[in-house]
Amino acid sequence: MEIVKIIGIAICAVVVIIIIKQYKPEFAVYISLIATALILCLLLDKISGIVNLLTNLASKMNGTSQEFLKILLKITGIAFLTEFAVSICKDAGENAISSKVDLGGKVIIVTLSIPIISSMLETVLKILP
Repeated sequence: MEIVKIIGIAICAVVVIIIIKQYKPEFAVYISLIATALILCLLLDKISGIVNLLTNLASKMNGTSQEFLKILLKITGIAFLTEFAVSICKDAGENAISSKVDLGGKVIIVTLSIPIISSMLETVLKILP
């Protein structure tokens, strides 16, 4: 039950942050970063298992499908990392920076997805008269 560990870390961090904000509010961001890093460490095994499974599936596919799967994995990783960075920026009270990071992540995701989109459009154009 790793979710119990994750919830426990999150609740402990929130309680510590609430207490610390009364005396040293600048340390609240550090507690948030430490808690987030701990949660990510707990999830690394699960993430690596998923990546290994998808890599094994990709090795059984033909070349084009394998490339698309690699692109989808990159897009998923970028989405997770972007959300992580946006949350940290928002926790630090930097909403302007968080919105720019969010926009940057979206632009990179769209850029990476262009080969998939163009392949889909080519397939649709082949089907249509």
